Amino acid sequence: MAASVFDSSLYARLFDCGEAGRLFTDSAAVRAMLLVEGALAKVQGTQGVIPELSAAAIHRASLEIRVDPGALAEATGQNGVSVPALLDQFRSEMQTPEHAQYVHWGATSQDILDTALMLRLRQALLLAEADLREVIKTLGKAAKDHAHLPMPARTYGQHATPTSFGAVLAEWGMPLIDALEALPALRKETLWVSLSGAASTASALGPDAAKTRADLAQALGLNDPHRTWHMDRSPILHLVDWQGRVMAALAHMGQSLLGLTNSDTQELALSQAGGSSTMPQKQNPVSPSVLVALNHQHGGLRATLQAAAAHQHQRDGGAWFAEWLALPQICLGFASALHHAKALSAGITPHPMQMRHNLDAGLGLIHAEALSFALAERMPRPEAQRVTKALAHDALDKRVPLADLARADYPDLPADLFRAEAQLGHAPADAAAFAARAEKL
Repeated sequence: MAASVFDSSLYARLFDCGEAGRLFTDSAAVRAMLLVEGALAKVQGTQGVIPELSAAAIHRASLEIRVDPGALAEATGQNGVSVPALLDQFRSEMQTPEHAQYVHWGATSQDILDTALMLRLRQALLLAEADLREVIKTLGKAAKDHAHLPMPARTYGQHATPTSFGAVLAEWGMPLIDALEALPALRKETLWVSLSGAASTASALGPDAAKTRADLAQALGLNDPHRTWHMDRSPILHLVDWQGRVMAALAHMGQSLLGLTNSDTQELALSQAGGSSTMPQKQNPVSPSVLVALNHQHGGLRATLQAAAAHQHQRDGGAWFAEWLALPQICLGFASALHHAKALSAGITPHPMQMRHNLDAGLGLIHAEALSFALAERMPRPEAQRVTKALAHDALDKRVPLADLARADYPDLPADLFRAEAQLGHAPADAAAFAARAEKL
């Protein structure tokens, strides 16, 4: 297989990351760096830091000139960064040395690379936002439709008390809404311009470097951090933490779908399922498995970023390179997870009869908690729990439904005590609340 599944022809559909894949290519990186160089020159020309005529020429050339990333490979291997080779190529292609000499005036490679990265991350967040909205809308509609559909809730893999399918969908979707609503603050706190010069002192950026930085941020549609962040990788960590919130929610959905579609449960069906090479009956839950796998990958790479965030002095090549290795994989994994979540959320079919069967198949023990509280109205709570536990053991030993044993000893128990629909608590309200939030997006 290929070194990365995101660059693999073989696995291109299993780990499809959609349009986000185009943002993490060599061509996209080079194009973003040239946009930064052109915008910087334009700002500096307006401020009088470099000649305005040269600034205009550089800006125009940054939009027109195309640089082959492959032509930068040898020098990048030697220098450790691609910017020196890019500048050489760009200045040569301009064919106007009197103007080209002002390219990259006072900046350093990290300024260009980090700012170009933020331009691409901004686009990645836009794509993620659109995908999130689609997933939430789909889950919200289903939650509204199935707010009162009873099914077993499960803790530690065992039946707990009744819940509703709509409430389960709300559990999957509420964290996604919270993450979506956190996006404006995230953009403000992460999408920063970088312009601090060689050693973060801005010593060669002219008399008003702070204004140059602010104007560059405005020109590129990024935020001014009002400081250097060469060695402070907080914006990267913050963005990846946000992605982690979404990934965890999607992996929870994936894990739940694996359980609810398995052969022993069969409470849900998926519109997309995989086949086996030898077992014709298999309907493998491939997409839920991908969500779980991508969450595993995210956690491991997140640890790499944490370690790489500790730079030595004003710039650390080893830490920086480690970030380059991990961050694109994190972003593409995140995009792939959202791609699968869209298809999954649109293709979930509940099986109400199977849910009913599973509610009833456990001798009614799923109603034990409700029984204990009903008995607590006539005896102390600890005794009610003891009696209920004894009745539950009798039900298991004698294979007699809990309701029959309980009513034999306490015939005046509430008529609907052992009906799942009467024991849903606020599950329908949770489903409705999620659906209402989703509708407002």
